[in-house]
Amino acid sequence: MRLLLVAACYYLGARLGLLQALVNDQVTPLWPPTGVALLALLLGGLRMWPGITVAAFAVNASLSDVGATAVISLGNTAGPVVSFLLLRRVGFRSELDRTRDALALVLLGAFAGMLVSATVGGGALLVSGVIGGGDFLSTWSVWWTGDVLGVLVVVPLVLAARSLRGRRPAPRRLAEAVALLGGTAVVMAVATTVDIRLMYLVFPFLVWAAFRFQHAGTAPCALIATTLAARGAALSDGPFEGLDLLVRMVTLQAFNGTTVTTALLVSAAIAERNAARSAIERTVDQLADVVSKYQPLLARNVLPPRPPEGS
Repeated sequence: MRLLLVAACYYLGARLGLLQALVNDQVTPLWPPTGVALLALLLGGLRMWPGITVAAFAVNASLSDVGATAVISLGNTAGPVVSFLLLRRVGFRSELDRTRDALALVLLGAFAGMLVSATVGGGALLVSGVIGGGDFLSTWSVWWTGDVLGVLVVVPLVLAARSLRGRRPAPRRLAEAVALLGGTAVVMAVATTVDIRLMYLVFPFLVWAAFRFQHAGTAPCALIATTLAARGAALSDGPFEGLDLLVRMVTLQAFNGTTVTTALLVSAAIAERNAARSAIERTVDQLADVVSKYQPLLARNVLPPRPPEGS
């Protein structure tokens, strides 16, 4: 049942990602299935890989010949598996409450691991004659950008949602969260449709989210920012207008990488600070209990003895 669930989520994410395909109706700057695959491995272990492979084959079967589809499916599986093994080796924790975990997810889980899937997939299209040699680099850049963005969008968001299970936020805090997400969406919607370079205006909202909500706030804000940026790049709109495909992907990847890294690192640093403060407060409370418990005994030992009566 878990394998079927993984395969279904992968297939659904693939259909959503293909709506913005830029190369051969197959290569897109936003590929959510990669995030689904890595998340499945993080939560269920390596035994989840068959569900990823089967779903990847089903998605690509109608887009390429059988040989290319098989190779692409293996690449789509190998990328998340490599990312998972790298993250496991460095002791990654899914709570994302340490700066080292945030850096590991971005650098190892997204940037490094997705080199495998992009290289295998782009190579399969080149060998099968779907693309020419001159188009390989731009195709590879779109493939890698889509896989990286899929990891950076899906994995932090789902992990943040898991951490909120059973919590009921106060009405004022819920209203603040709605205002935060709405402001992020408005800023990015404007920034990705006008020629002026305004996408950096989203960073105050990311800092606001990190300080007030930590990972639970930065994950949806980063999702909104990166998704709207990918849409602008796919449509060649706003700051991406007039740029060729490779330059658009480099610009998009630079923005997405900076946005998600900033969001994860600041929220992790705030979480570490809050954890340290809580530990100090617990230690102070424990010391206060010890002092109050032994205060009478200390008072008897320190005060001079009272002189005998009548002397």
